[in-house]
Amino acid sequence: MRKWWPLIAVCAGSFLFLLDTTVVTVALPRIGADLTASVGQLRWVPNVYTLVLAVLMLAAGSLADRWGLWRTFLAGLAVFGLASLACGLAPDIGTLIAARGVQAVGGAALAVTGFAILAASYDGRSRGTAISVFFAVNGLGAVAGPIVGGVLTEYFGWAAIFFVNVPCALATGLFAAFALARDTPARRGRFDFAGAGWFAVFAASLVHGLTSDRWALAVSAIACAGFVVVERRRAEPMVNLGLFRDGGFTTLIACAAASTLTFAALVYVSLWLGLSRSPVAAGFALAPLAAASFLMSTSLGEVLHRFPPRVLLGAGVLVGEVGCLSLLVLPIPIGLAVTGIGVGIAGPATGAAIAAAAPPGQAGMAAGILTTTRQFGQTLGVAVLGIAYEAGGLAPVYVVAAVCGGVTGLLALLPRKVPVPA
Repeated sequence: MRKWWPLIAVCAGSFLFLLDTTVVTVALPRIGADLTASVGQLRWVPNVYTLVLAVLMLAAGSLADRWGLWRTFLAGLAVFGLASLACGLAPDIGTLIAARGVQAVGGAALAVTGFAILAASYDGRSRGTAISVFFAVNGLGAVAGPIVGGVLTEYFGWAAIFFVNVPCALATGLFAAFALARDTPARRGRFDFAGAGWFAVFAASLVHGLTSDRWALAVSAIACAGFVVVERRRAEPMVNLGLFRDGGFTTLIACAAASTLTFAALVYVSLWLGLSRSPVAAGFALAPLAAASFLMSTSLGEVLHRFPPRVLLGAGVLVGEVGCLSLLVLPIPIGLAVTGIGVGIAGPATGAAIAAAAPPGQAGMAAGILTTTRQFGQTLGVAVLGIAYEAGGLAPVYVVAAVCGGVTGLLALLPRKVPVPA
């Protein structure tokens, strides 16, 4: 049993930070009423969390390689717990948004170190099992957010969705302190502050350009070019851009991005349910997606080695987007269950292949690339699908998500070399 202690610690930390990506969705109407916040202000309560995650994950992965996975994981738990306390005590919407940003700083550390710890702690069939369970818990955390948020908001008030994180983070930290190996830094050299700065400007301006001022897109393009130039010149870059010359690796990243469109669409499904039902009813309406995703992910551990990665990746993304389209004509529980099956296939397949592709001593960097893609993809997805939602409600959201994800899924099925799990 002790063999699986690292998996338990990592899953507990990941569940916490992923729960908070969606836990606030059904609570937004109550938050708005209590803090006298506008719709535009309320949008930043979930958006600032996913934006900061996307901006910092690459930097957190690079830092973890230099500082040590164990130290970074525990530091992330501490920041996350303290920021959650600040969220619950927030007297106004501005303070809540700021505390959510700090909460995401801890979440970024938990995200990249969790996956990297599993890649370093397990190999062979054990790694496949660990990664499958990890992504099952990830999917459960993200989808369980509205359920947990609905129950806590209805019976204890919206602040309870943040207060509950404090004892959970403390308990997870105490367990992780004993369960995880006290590792040493895998990489030496100075931290890439220039690369981290350029990427932060790129990510923030891109999201701002898509949601508010279009001129920010020009800033984003310049920052992206600056990031590439800086990374190509550094001996120890934050991101090894050479990995993207491999078509198989690029396919993995594209599939990871496409799979996040499901969770981006889920934000608007949750918002719509929260406006038309009680918080508890809205939360439990999403249970079929959580159950299907969890069951599918946990069952993949034994078969990850039996199928070409591109088949599982492509099939998972395509099934997920078929689920999105089915929501147009089928009852919400059935459509969400189909979507959950796709999420449960794509997540473990992507994670196992990325772990196999990670260069020696750069597990944190590889995890940073994967988690950044997933979180940044969700942030952009929320921004883009928000335009569709405002234009025509949920139907355009389903169509846009399905088309974008479907194209990526078909590309993944084309014959090309994709890293095979070890």
